[in-house]
Amino acid sequence: MHPLFLALLATLFTWGMTALGAGLVLVTPRMSQKFLDAMLGFAAGVMIAASFWSLLLPALELAEESGQIPWLVAGMGFVLGGVFLRLADNFLPHLHIGLPESEKEGFPTHWKTNASWCIRFNSWQ
Repeated sequence: MHPLFLALLATLFTWGMTALGAGLVLVTPRMSQKFLDAMLGFAAGVMIAASFWSLLLPALELAEESGQIPWLVAGMGFVLGGVFLRLADNFLPHLHIGLPESEKEGFPTHWKTNASWCIRFNSWQ
């Protein structure tokens, strides 16, 4: 089979699985905390595996091939990524679930938020 067709099939498969997983929200009126915890744990495991196999391992191999210290290069990238996320959390305006709009974090802004999804999310729990 042609590689482009295989790529299309793989894309459609991953899209379908994502849609199926997201569709659980539409057919499940109330999800237990145990089920939500299991889904969150599974998603975390998938993301850790994807991060290692697609990002960290290739970075280690590339650093080793170029004569650098692999753990140092990967460690610097990890630390810089953490610093970036911390700065983004401090500066970008956002609202945590369950908090009133008056407790927004980040730079002050006049942007309006649509908190209706927060209310729906909290009603599932």
